[in-house]
Amino acid sequence: MSELKVQCFSISIDGFGAGPNQSLQSPLGERGEGLHKWFFGTRTFQRMMGDESKGADGPDEDFAARSFANIGAWILGRNMFGPVRGPWPDESWKGWWGEEPPYHVPVYVLTHHPRAPLEMKGGTTFHFVTDGIESALAQARKAANGKDVRLGGGVATIHEYLKAGLVDEMHLAISPVVLGSGESLFAGVDLVSLGFQCVEHVPTSAATHVVLRKNPR
Repeated sequence: MSELKVQCFSISIDGFGAGPNQSLQSPLGERGEGLHKWFFGTRTFQRMMGDESKGADGPDEDFAARSFANIGAWILGRNMFGPVRGPWPDESWKGWWGEEPPYHVPVYVLTHHPRAPLEMKGGTTFHFVTDGIESALAQARKAANGKDVRLGGGVATIHEYLKAGLVDEMHLAISPVVLGSGESLFAGVDLVSLGFQCVEHVPTSAATHVVLRKNPR
């Protein structure tokens, strides 16, 4: 059966998934870009940027590559789609990624405000879901057609799905940076009560990769 997975979600040593004071100019928050340096050096990221000749192999690349394997749909919080708040003033904002986003599958964006689906180059279509996280997951699973659904974040969206007991697996990349404040991934979340255990733990010079999987009930 299709699973809901958090993949390649980078956090700081002190547990923050984004830095403070997020803005259009600093979408990851202050110092937040440092969370993702491990990913920027992989072949997977460089291929996404259009350069097949750059990037390194090794465990970081292995985790990056497998995060896209068998993914048939994504779910994003509205923050992950863009900085616009409240009702959509128009349809000019089309995401952070240009005309060809890196998803290449249907993407379901959680929002309180309706918007028509947005078809982009490369096979990505953004669908805007106004009736909650379970509806978004049901639509994403149907679109994924047996493949897994990747939960892209941000932190608040992951919290919602965790507390609802809907996440099956999480791959966290713990980057060697300290943010001090921002969005804490583990605030108010009891992973033991939710049934998670660590099933994989791989340190590299750029990050420590941890895979947490929910025990079957």
